[in-house]
Amino acid sequence: MGFASDPYLAKAAAPGTVFEIGERDGLRQFVNAPGDLSTMIESARRHGERTFLVEGERRISYDQLFRWRDQLVPLLGIAKGDRVAICMKNRAEWMIAFLAVVRAGGVAVLFNSRGAPDELAAMIAETEPALVIADTDRAARLREGGYAGRLMDITGPDVPDADAAGLPAATEFPLMAPGDPCAILFTSGTTGRPKGAVLTHRSLITGLLSVQMSGLMILHKIADDYGMPVNQLMQQLPQQAVLLMFPLFHISGLGSAFLSPLLSGSKVVIMQRWDPAEAMRLIEAEKITMFSGTPTMMWDMLRAPGFAAADLSSLTNIGIGGQASPVSLVQAVTANIPSAAMGTGYGMTECSGSVAQSVGGDFVRKPASAGRVLPLVEMAIRGPDGADLPQGQAGEITLRGASVMAGYWNRPKETAEVLSEDGWLSTGDVGYIDDEGYVFIVDRKKDMVISAGENIYCAEVERVITEMPGMHECATFGLPDDRLGERLVAVVRADGLDAPAICAEVADKLASYKAPTQIAFVDAPLPRTDTGKIDKRALKARWNELSGD
Repeated sequence: MGFASDPYLAKAAAPGTVFEIGERDGLRQFVNAPGDLSTMIESARRHGERTFLVEGERRISYDQLFRWRDQLVPLLGIAKGDRVAICMKNRAEWMIAFLAVVRAGGVAVLFNSRGAPDELAAMIAETEPALVIADTDRAARLREGGYAGRLMDITGPDVPDADAAGLPAATEFPLMAPGDPCAILFTSGTTGRPKGAVLTHRSLITGLLSVQMSGLMILHKIADDYGMPVNQLMQQLPQQAVLLMFPLFHISGLGSAFLSPLLSGSKVVIMQRWDPAEAMRLIEAEKITMFSGTPTMMWDMLRAPGFAAADLSSLTNIGIGGQASPVSLVQAVTANIPSAAMGTGYGMTECSGSVAQSVGGDFVRKPASAGRVLPLVEMAIRGPDGADLPQGQAGEITLRGASVMAGYWNRPKETAEVLSEDGWLSTGDVGYIDDEGYVFIVDRKKDMVISAGENIYCAEVERVITEMPGMHECATFGLPDDRLGERLVAVVRADGLDAPAICAEVADKLASYKAPTQIAFVDAPLPRTDTGKIDKRALKARWNELSGD
C-alpha cells in the first residue's frame, strides 16, 4: 500500500498537529507549518542544556548554540535578502554561520568546501554574495582564487565562540515569507558549470517536516506493537544521536544530519574523515542511534578488523544513501547489526531532500526500490512526448510539491528546461512506480557518476580535460565497482599528455575525488551518434579493449 492509505499517516498527520496536510496554492502542504525557517529553528531552544554537538573534544549544548548564534547575527552586517556564502569543512562554526544567516534574513549560499580556487571563484561569480564566511584554510583559498570582497574568517580570534558571554545580541529580526529564498545549494548539469538551486523557506520546511513525520509514523507503529500511547513511548526513548559524515553543503548533510536532528533535540557527532575504526569507536562512545552512509562505508565497517568486538547495539536506524544498495549488503547488515532497522530514500537537491523513503519493514519488503513516494509529493512517470505512462512502465520521473526549488539562481533558461510553469520538475532519472507506491530507479538520463556517494558530473570533468593543451577529444563515464559503487574512467585522444598529468589537472581545477581512476588513450576519433555526440555506450562496450584490461 502507498503512504496515502497508511493508517500511521492518519495518526501522525491528525488535524490540529504540525503535520496536518491540506491543499494550498494547488499543492499539498503542512497547513500548520511556520512561515519561515528561523521561526521553526527557534523551537529548538526548549532543549536547553541538552548536548547538541560533539566535535572532537568540543561539546556544545543547545543553550550555547543559540547564545553563540545570537551574538554572531549583528556581526554579519547584512540586510534582508542578502546572499551570504558559507565555505568551511564540517564543523560547529559552519552550523552557527548557517543559523545566523537565516536568523538575519539572509540567503545562505553553500559552497563546496572541497572546491579548488577556480571552482570557488565560479560560485562567487554566479551568486555575488554580500559576505563570505569561511574558515582559515578556505579563506586563503578564496583569496587565491581572486576574491577581493568582504570575507569573515569565523574561526579567527575576533569572532565569538560557544563560550562567549556578554556580547550584544540582535533583538529584532526580519520576518520572511514562505516563498522567499532561504538557501542556495550547488548542483551541476549538462553544461558542467555549477548551478545554484534556490530553496525557499517553504521548500526547506516541507522537506524537514516530511522527514520528521516519517519518523513519527514509525514511532506510532512501534507504540502500537507495544500497546502504549506514542507520547509515552517518546518519553522513554534516550536522546537520539546522529553520526555526521555527509558534507553540510549537501542537502543530505544540511537536512537529515543537521537541521532535522536540531529540531528534534538530538545529538550530532561530527566525524571529519571516514575511518571505519573511528566510526565504530564513536558509535559505541556516543551511543549513536542513526548512521547514514554510502554502501562503501557500510562495507568498510563490516569488514574492519575490530568489527566483531565493537558494541554497535545503540544503532536503531541505518540509512543507505548515495547509490543503490546491493542485496548482499542488506543481508550482511541485517545479520550483523540486528538492533538496527535499515532504510533508503530517493531525492535530490532540487527537492530539498527525499521524495521517496522506506524504513524497516517497508524497506525489507522491497529492498531494490528507492522507497515509497512521500505523502506531500505528486509523482508522475512520463514518456518522451511528455504524456503520463501506465503504472509499472519506465519513463522519466517527474514530480511536484511544496519542497521543490524555486529554480536555479540567475539561470532562467536552465530552470525552464527542468521546471514547468505549473511546478512539475523533470528529474532526469528514469524509473517506474509499482501498485504499492514504491519507486524503482532503472537508469539516469543525467550524465553523472556516483562514486562512494559523491556525485561526479562527467561534463564538468570533461570541460577541464578538454581545456588542456594537446587534448583533441575526451569522454568520461562510470563503470561498476564493488567497493565504490561506480568509478569514473576516461577515454582520450591527445598529443603529449599522460594519465598522471590529466588526473593532476582535474584534481587541481576541481576536487581530487573527481579525477578519473583510469584513462585509456586512443589514436582514432571517438565514435559519435547520429546527432554528433560522443557515443559513450559504444565506448563502455569497448572499455576492456581500449584500456587493455
